[in-house]
Formats: sequence, C-alpha cells, structure tokens
Amino acid sequence: MTTQICQRLIGSDTELGLAVGDHGLLDQLFKYCYADVMGRPKQFDPEDALDAAIALFREHGYAGTSADMLIESMQIGKQSLYNTFGGKWQLYVAALARYATAETSHHMAALRGGPTAFGGIERMMKRVVAEAQQPCLGVNSVSEFGCTKDDLTEIRETVGRPLHALLVSKILEAQKNGDVSPTLNPEHGAAFLRANVTAIRVAARAGAGEAELRGVMRLALQALK
Repeated sequence: MTTQICQRLIGSDTELGLAVGDHGLLDQLFKYCYADVMGRPKQFDPEDALDAAIALFREHGYAGTSADMLIESMQIGKQSLYNTFGGKWQLYVAALARYATAETSHHMAALRGGPTAFGGIERMMKRVVAEAQQPCLGVNSVSEFGCTKDDLTEIRETVGRPLHALLVSKILEAQKNGDVSPTLNPEHGAAFLRANVTAIRVAARAGAGEAELRGVMRLALQALK
C-alpha cells in the first residue's frame, strides 16, 4: 500500500491539488504513507512511538536496530508494534517518510527565510552544519540500501522534487541579483548543493568538527559565485 500511494504522488504532483514546492505535498506524503496507522484507535500515541523509532534508526540503521530495542524505546508491546505498523520494515518506511518530510520542510523554510535569495541558500547550509552532528536518517538509508528498495527511493524522490525546484528558483533569483555566476546552470547548482548537504553530514558522522564543516560550507557557497 505504501509503495502504491507513493507512486501516485510521484506520478502526479497535481493529483492532490498541490503544486511542486508546496509544503502540503510533503505533509500529504507522510499522511498518505501512514494513514492506515493513524486511523486506528490506540492505547498509546503512534506519533510519539514513531519519533522514538526514528531516533533509533538514525543512530543504528535498519539492520542495527532490533525489535527488542524498538519495543523498549517506543514503550509498546511486540504485538502492538506489529498490529500498528505492520512490522519492522513498514515501521522503517513510515519513519523515513516522517523524517524526510520534516527535514525537507526545514530546508525549504530556511531557503525562504533569508534576506536575499543567496542569503536563503546560505541560511539553509548553515542549518545543515549546525545539525550535522545528529545522524541523518535520509543519508543513512541511502548508505544502507542505495536504490535497492523502491519504498525508500520513492520517498526520497517525492520530498526531493520540491526542494530541488526551490533551490533552482533561488539560484535563478540570486543570478538576477548578481550574487551567483550567470554562467552557472541552475539545475547543476541545485544538485551540487544537495550533494554538499550529504557530504557535510557524512563528514560530521566520520568525526569532522564544526570548523571543518563550516569550511566545506563556505567552499560550496563560493563555488556558486
């Protein structure tokens, strides 16, 4: 069911009456991927339980997180875990959908919150550096599974489209303002920034300090000019 719903979202951005870049698309991704869970009466808060699962998956990955670890952290019984989420894999997919939706929303808010278009890009990259010491479930899922799992790939592509579109828009605006090289291909620039977001998070996970991460960020921003 999750795969079918995500395929619908990817196949038609307008099917839900939403434009690319609209925060509503990201909200709908999580709601649709998780609607069957949220609709059931529970003795616990499924969202709190899911947040606890996200924390475990971020730190230990899918393979490194056992059912016992999940049950203890989520404070639910084993049967409740399976009745509510359908199993460990379905829980992981729901966790990635919730995490990716929130992270992308934060990125887009930062991009829109700068004093200028380039200032928004800088604001987003500074947020990445500030949060880089925390494990990223999105990056971890790519490292662990690559593109071998359709469920995960669909989530990443769905949340990635509006972020990429907004980055392209901000680069174009920054070019008009004279803050970014007019010869830069905006599509390539957006992909470059997203790659550097991943690089900063991987470097932080490998032990890089904040000063080093800020240096990488400054080089990335300078490359746009």
